[in-house]
Amino acid sequence: MNRKLYVGNLPFETSENDLQDLFASAGTVDTVNLVRDRETGRARGFAFVEMASEEDAQRAIDQLHERPFGGRNLTVNEARPQAPRSGGFGGGGGGGRNQGPRRRSEPRW
Repeated sequence: MNRKLYVGNLPFETSENDLQDLFASAGTVDTVNLVRDRETGRARGFAFVEMASEEDAQRAIDQLHERPFGGRNLTVNEARPQAPRSGGFGGGGGGGRNQGPRRRSEPRW
């Protein structure tokens, strides 16, 4: 088992300290990473919590998954590795409004 946990369905008002305190009841917390919107800085409703040991991580899942927190039921499970992303600026291809291939426009004489 991984020591890193995904925590979802968080109230938007949740702080890192709130999560630190909540997960400390299950064991020693190494890090808390509350994911925030880049533009607004507002919490996005999920976080990653890394516990000190695999046993602490399992205990946190057992104790906190589906537990009410701030009017919502938490989702707590083992974090999965991030899926690889393609580099660059988006996926190009296609053309104008109807998304068909672009044709070379010839001058009209």
